[in-house]
Amino acid sequence: MCTSSLLLILIPKGADLVLNVNSIEKLKTRFLKPKLVLLYSIIPFIILIFVFSYVPLFGWVFSFFDYRPGMPLEKQQFVGLYNFALAFDKFSGFYNALRNTIVLNVLGLIASPLPIAFAIMLAEIKQKRLSKFIQIVTSLPNFISWILVYSVFFAFFGNEGFVNSVLGNLGLITNHINLLGDVNAAWYFQTLVGIWKTLGWNAIIYIAAMSGIDQELYSAAEVDGAGRFAKIRHITIPGILPTYIVLLLLAVSNMLSNSFEQYFVFRNQLTISKLDVLDIFIYTKGIGAGQFGFATAVGMMKSVVSIGLLMFVNKLSKWVRGDSII
Repeated sequence: MCTSSLLLILIPKGADLVLNVNSIEKLKTRFLKPKLVLLYSIIPFIILIFVFSYVPLFGWVFSFFDYRPGMPLEKQQFVGLYNFALAFDKFSGFYNALRNTIVLNVLGLIASPLPIAFAIMLAEIKQKRLSKFIQIVTSLPNFISWILVYSVFFAFFGNEGFVNSVLGNLGLITNHINLLGDVNAAWYFQTLVGIWKTLGWNAIIYIAAMSGIDQELYSAAEVDGAGRFAKIRHITIPGILPTYIVLLLLAVSNMLSNSFEQYFVFRNQLTISKLDVLDIFIYTKGIGAGQFGFATAVGMMKSVVSIGLLMFVNKLSKWVRGDSII
């Protein structure tokens, strides 16, 4: 039904209103403003966020019960703060998962300037086709599932993988190098795997930030005799530094979260002590062991601490930069 017909139906009978083309157009403009259409278009996404991000928060009540599936909540045994206290028991494994989570995130923060350096290197390539090709190739791993990533690294770095076969045939090694099962190298190896997968994709953010830098600054620097490295140091890096700081603060606020899929597929019996992070710990205790109340308590504490870290880094940003991220 067209808008004109709908308006005619909504008008009461006997009303002294003369409809003409101009009045109809005015009504259409009033109720179908472009800004309102854009606002209405986000309503489905708001509903999805509410359903999948906020409704599950009601499940936090399970942390106060010895929850067993299939029974009404009123028939569950109320245990109070027992599940929270159990997390701090030295035999629960919580401390080991917390240590692994913090260490892996700190290593990731140390490697966070690498996408900046990579983005600057791509921007300095004069051949644009070559630059675009490298950018596409290095961004592709971000879209590959962790299962396939593990398969690739297993084919290369497994006991019978490509690297061991080549080095063995050349007589450079006598014993196989098992990087996937080396517990001492697990943290560093997983950090390198994460860098390989996300480096090109993260560099896109800084390439976009560099495109917003006033090009007249580079022209003025050339007039003053500045070379390539001087322009990078005094123009490019200061221009993308605010973007890096915001992303760094968000990463700090997300310290207790890791890539669940990465460590879940890469861990094995040899490296489980170094790759058992909080997300996997919650999964194994809840879904694996059926300790739903305990797993909910740990997840609740992780969420609360993450919110606290976000508020802290927001205040820190306000104090240091004069601008907050929220």
